[in-house]
Amino acid sequence: MIIRCWGARGSIPTSGNHYLRYGGNTTCLEIRNSSDDVLLVDAGSGIREAGNALLAEGHRDFTLILTHAHWDHIMGFPFFKPLYHHRTKIAVWGCDFAQHSIRDMLARVMSAPYFPINYDDVHADVIYEDSCGGVYTLGDVSITQIALSHPNQGMGYKFTENGKTFVFLTDNELAFRHEGGMARQDYLEFCRGADVLFHDAEYRNEEYSKRHGWGHSTIEQAVDLALDAGVGRLGLFHHNQDHLDDEIDDMVLQCRQIIRERNSRLECFAVSQMMELTV
Repeated sequence: MIIRCWGARGSIPTSGNHYLRYGGNTTCLEIRNSSDDVLLVDAGSGIREAGNALLAEGHRDFTLILTHAHWDHIMGFPFFKPLYHHRTKIAVWGCDFAQHSIRDMLARVMSAPYFPINYDDVHADVIYEDSCGGVYTLGDVSITQIALSHPNQGMGYKFTENGKTFVFLTDNELAFRHEGGMARQDYLEFCRGADVLFHDAEYRNEEYSKRHGWGHSTIEQAVDLALDAGVGRLGLFHHNQDHLDDEIDDMVLQCRQIIRERNSRLECFAVSQMMELTV
């Protein structure tokens, strides 16, 4: 299983010299299974670059799975160029949450007066599967869901192939249980023994006191979860739009200090745009 990150930023895209190492695109991951099927997770601004690269490789079949409907996770959907090609087939999986359907949720992003091309004018063959539970499969990859603790609800995912596991829990507040969310112990069990975990780590403790209930975790909370769950590698995710590269570097150092104090071999890093991992 190969994981590529096309965007790890939270809330709004950023640009400038202070955002070069970790990138400014909002959430989009690409996962390739052993059969080279393409699975995209979320349609933040990073999906634009993902689409360009995939078209250049000649890919025309995609699966898109969504964590939730907040703007930063779907804003790139109208700029996903494969949408405008007749030969493209896209299967969209996820939960409709507070919307009537996933289709309506994405079509709204392209509605007037916010976007000049109407959703009904896209050329791709798009198939939707509204689901809020159960296990998906894509080739040899099994995909398990867990409800996120986040305003307006969301879904986290566990991807397992050939005995290796990647868990993705963006926009998840471990210290506050939002409506529909789970308890910390549930997330711990969900992550237990994972080879790689990408978890929301937007704040430091001193920042979190004024943002309690906003739907995001601290670096300390993310590290504690990974340590307690026996995770192999932890990727800090959903970088705050105001955190510059040097600040994120410092947050990683803080996490590594916690890990040393716990005498753990957990590997910790901040997820960066264009990062690629093999699990």
